[in-house]
Amino acid sequence: MKVSREQANENRQRILDVASQLFREHGYDGVSVVDLMKGAGLTHGGFYGNFSSKEDLIAQTCALSLGRSAERWKKWQTESPDTALSRIANDYLSPAHRDKPGRGCALAALGSDMARQNDTVRKVADKGARDLMAVLTDLLPGDTKEKREDKAMLALASMVGAVVLARVAEDEGFSQRILQAVAASLEQTSA
Repeated sequence: MKVSREQANENRQRILDVASQLFREHGYDGVSVVDLMKGAGLTHGGFYGNFSSKEDLIAQTCALSLGRSAERWKKWQTESPDTALSRIANDYLSPAHRDKPGRGCALAALGSDMARQNDTVRKVADKGARDLMAVLTDLLPGDTKEKREDKAMLALASMVGAVVLARVAEDEGFSQRILQAVAASLEQTSA
């Protein structure tokens, strides 16, 4: 039975959403095409009607996830430029983000996996990271754009690293301390 174009688009978006979450929870190698199609409530055969390969899907989920993060940060920047950096840091460095990688930042969940993927995925990940840094650049103080960019690189690397380390830490108190230390450092950087 042929599906409408609208239904096909909805199915494709469902695959992207489910794959994005599953990849962040289990890694790229930890999710098969069969698993993600089952998670989307669709048959395995529908996958190749939407994506040329698993690598194609990985690149598209990477762009989707990082793009959504950048859009959310830009929205916060537009709504309240004076508090956007604090809001970004508090959201990113939260126990909720630490505890739910499937709903969090793709860089914190998959950064090292992204670096081992094909050129297309690495380019998409690079663009996503640069888009996040661009928002931070606009929010951080500095005499020149280059100095603000340097601070943005440091801020993003610190936040991503803090979440990764906080997820690794077995002791809840130490995990929380990692998040809080980086949040405090960002507060000082923005002053």
